[in-house]
Amino acid sequence: MTRCLAFVLSLACWLAAGPSHAQSAPADDAARARAVVEDLMRIPGPDGVQETWRQRINGLDHWISMRGQDRANPAILFVHGGPATPTIPSLWQFQRPLEEYFTMVNYDQRGAGKTWREDHSDAIADTVRIQTYVEDLVAIAEHVRARLGKRKLVLMAHSWGTIPAMHAAQARPDLFHAYVGIGQVINVRENERISIEYGLAEATRRGDADAVREIQALLPYPGTTPLTRERIVAARKWPQQYGGMAAYRDATNLWFYGAARLSPDYDAEDRAALNAGSLFTLERVLDEFVEVDFSGVREFPIPVVMFMGRHDYTTPSQPTADWLDAVQAPFKRGVWFERSAHMAPWEEPGKTLVSLLEVVRPLVRE
Repeated sequence: MTRCLAFVLSLACWLAAGPSHAQSAPADDAARARAVVEDLMRIPGPDGVQETWRQRINGLDHWISMRGQDRANPAILFVHGGPATPTIPSLWQFQRPLEEYFTMVNYDQRGAGKTWREDHSDAIADTVRIQTYVEDLVAIAEHVRARLGKRKLVLMAHSWGTIPAMHAAQARPDLFHAYVGIGQVINVRENERISIEYGLAEATRRGDADAVREIQALLPYPGTTPLTRERIVAARKWPQQYGGMAAYRDATNLWFYGAARLSPDYDAEDRAALNAGSLFTLERVLDEFVEVDFSGVREFPIPVVMFMGRHDYTTPSQPTADWLDAVQAPFKRGVWFERSAHMAPWEEPGKTLVSLLEVVRPLVRE
């Protein structure tokens, strides 16, 4: 993978600077590539906002990014997945068009990325619980609302981030115009069951005997055996290999996992923190995570919109569609992304923008 990434970086710089640059050192190539991305992402207009700052939130310094072409636009607070997979180092891949119509706010959560670097002491480790992430999110929403002079924000979350976001929307509906879930978690155990069933069916269809044997060795899954990190990784191996993370792609997904190498917002130490933060958080929150179940929530206090990848077998979309059919809310809408799996904003950025404008923007009442 390292050799492939070096090739991609060299190719990106060759295309940007011309063939004469192709012989430059790899480090220079990476720096030049980041400079190209940085210039592309620059917001020069007088009404725009482009800020990244450290803010004390709920006893911990969090890193926050705010970007948009016009401060007067509605603001979206985006809660990243993982745990500890920040969006800031990959937002350059999909977010720029959204910034023309919304002020986009991202933050590195407790134990993730730049925030992990600020503090990953034992004291912080003891606070890595779902309720703490909910409290962090509410405090950040209040801080961003005051900073922008907004009455409310749109709350949007991806994957793991949908868990604290759902709780925050229920606890503090006064802060949010609407909730947008992407790769929504409804019931973790049901997700795991659907995912491995897809993996086995697809392996059988393809005649992949090795995959069939590996999957059958894990059954019954999730069953009554505790869901450890090792079991989850093993169970998701083949569903993701068959496109359950990004549609029609295998599990390598170099385009996403290598995004931080081109991000102007992340330096080498920040990039190193990505894996460290993942290990730091997952082992501490896993027991709570596997018991998450929103299927009993039958009333939701604010408008709710779900962006659902048709091919998502990481957090399968059918439980989300079923929940949406049953829930009572001031407004509800499901949007199917037919060419996406789990990574809809990255896989279908155009549809993400159009859906936000057509479905979510009318829900904003300033």
